[in-house]
Amino acid sequence: MKITVCIGSSCHIKGSKSVVEQLQKLIADNNLGSKVELAGAFCMGKCQKGVCVTVDDIFYSVTPETVEGFFENDVLTKIQ
Repeated sequence: MKITVCIGSSCHIKGSKSVVEQLQKLIADNNLGSKVELAGAFCMGKCQKGVCVTVDDIFYSVTPETVEGFFENDVLTKIQ
């Protein structure tokens, strides 16, 4: 599984650094380093949607406050 987080200007202002850090921790805490690739990308073209995240090319809008729910609902459920 590949998770890509936008780190462009707009998403950076909306908290992409925090989203990346939280995802890194959640991936490590769940021992998913061998199953999940975390990557960054500059501008996904949906700047108004918040921090843009894709999981295997499916788009999500994530905030620092919603990362845990996103991880549980949209990452863990697809791996297990």
